[in-house]
Parts: sequence; structure tokens; C-alpha cells
Amino acid sequence: MSTREKLNRFLSLFTRTSKVLVVINADPDAIAASMAVKRLLWRKVSEVCIAHFNKITRPDNLAMIEYTESGLVALDEIKKENFDTFVVVDSQPNHNERFSVFCFDAIIDHHPVTGDTAKYVDIRPDYGACSTIMTEYLKSKKIKPSSKLAAALMLGIKTDTSDFTRQASLKDIRAFQYLYQFADNNIVTKVERAALTQEDLDFLGAAIRQRKIINNRFFFHAGPISKPDELVILADFFLTLSRVNWSIISGVYEKKLIVVIRNDGLRKGAGNTAKEAFSPYGSAGGHKTMARAELDLKLIKKQTGTVNKKVLGDWIISVIEKTAGKKIE
Repeated sequence: MSTREKLNRFLSLFTRTSKVLVVINADPDAIAASMAVKRLLWRKVSEVCIAHFNKITRPDNLAMIEYTESGLVALDEIKKENFDTFVVVDSQPNHNERFSVFCFDAIIDHHPVTGDTAKYVDIRPDYGACSTIMTEYLKSKKIKPSSKLAAALMLGIKTDTSDFTRQASLKDIRAFQYLYQFADNNIVTKVERAALTQEDLDFLGAAIRQRKIINNRFFFHAGPISKPDELVILADFFLTLSRVNWSIISGVYEKKLIVVIRNDGLRKGAGNTAKEAFSPYGSAGGHKTMARAELDLKLIKKQTGTVNKKVLGDWIISVIEKTAGKKIE
């Protein structure tokens, strides 16, 4: 089925009176993709609202929201009964329990298929970013993106492909080239320069002092954290170290153990490794070079007897090292 045919099926879900809620786990790709949905539905529905359930703290994400005027609102401020049509982009319903309260009419994503169903499903794991799918939608409808939307979609592609060095395809490159002619590149530059806060530097310093490197794998467990996004920043940063092939950064947030994994893509897949190692304790998965797990501390405590910082850090190392010895591609 062509992109045009898929888009027509997607648009057939809506009427002039539809009140649409797009629910996202906000990051640059999800923000950009949801903005594209809103543009596609402009003047075709009664209302479109973009709601995120995660706490947004990364300075680059905050800068993107500000400069692109994406219009996000917190999901907790939304009344579900005020909407009649629900869309999720850059995620699938079983990726996070906060999606579970919705019966989604449409799922658009680029992560590995999890089996979720909806009236409309477009999941393309061979794409590096959901923003690429949405760019193709806009092109097929001959909609010229605004300078802010084009900049947002460029940032979504750049972020999820790590500047085309991770999970990138020719489709992502072509979409980026197309967007470049319309985008406000000052927005792209401003967002990319907003990388770290002073608090992030303190967190980085603790990781440098307390790091463990085992078999070319970088481990750091932070204990209780206030911003899960800090784990992502560290995981990306420490993968740039010479002779480090994997970066495994973890912390406890809201009674969950969060583990962020990055690798160089030359060896075992991060997503399958995370799933093999951690799925008995919660949700885990991702791509070949990047993965995430959100684990129930109560289930882990049954294995470890306690969940203090040292025990959790050692447990993560033992589980990863045990899994790393298996053939997981």
C-alpha cells in the first residue's frame, strides 16, 4: 500500500466534528510527529490537542517546545471525555502503562511491532524516525510544512538517528533533504546547543567518579533521580569514550528502576538484550543501538532481597553480563 493510500485511510477516521487527542511520550521525534498530525488535520476536524504524560526536563526538549511553538499540554490537565478520537505517534500502547487508559484509533510508529491493534496502524521498523513517516504523509498530500514544523521534523529525524549514525535509512536522509528547504535552521541550531544544565554537570561528575567499566561496557547506577532524561544524556555521552562499546545508565524514579542502554551497533542488539535481561521485571525493549527498561522494584527485590543503590547497581551489571554471554541479535 502506498503512502498516499495509507494517509487516506488515516484521514478517513475523522470527521468535521472529531475532537482528536494525540498522546505522546514526549521527545523530539514524538513532538515533531504529533505536530505533523495536527497539520494534516487542520480544518478537517473540530479540535486537535497534543498531550504528553512524561516530565520534560531536558533543556534541548524544552527549547524545541518553545521555539517550534508545538502547543503541548500535560496529560494530567486533560479530560479524556472531551475527546472522541485518539492517536499515538512514536510509541505503541504497551510501551507505557499511561497509554492503557485509551482505546487508540490510530497508531503510527517506527519501533519494533508489539502487536497492538487499532482501526489504523502504520508501523515501519525499518525507518529511523517517526518524523520521516510523517514527512512522507505531508509530501503525499502536497502540504508544504511551515518553517517551524519543518525544523521540528528535522530535529526528530536527527535525534532518533543520532545524526544519521544510528538506525538511519535512505528514507530518513531523503526526508531530511526535503525538509531542509523549508526549515528555520536557526531553530535547529538553538535547540541542539541547549544540551546541558549546571545540574546535569553535577550528575555527569558523579557518573565519572563512580563509573564501572567491565568488558568495554560502561555502567553507572545513580540511585534515586529526579529527572529520567539525565540517564539518556549520560548514556549517549559515555558511548563516545574510546573502547567503550556499551553504555548502561540507570536510576530509580517513582518506584521504578529505569535502565537506559546504548551500544555501537557493531555487536548484539541493545533492544533484544534489554528484553532478554529485564522483561521478567517490567517493560523492556528498543532498537539495535538503543534500548530502555522500566522495572518494578518489588519484583527485583524478590531476587535481591533489598534495593539499595549498591545492590541495584551490582544486580544490573550481573544481569547484563550474563545476558551478554548469550547470542542475542
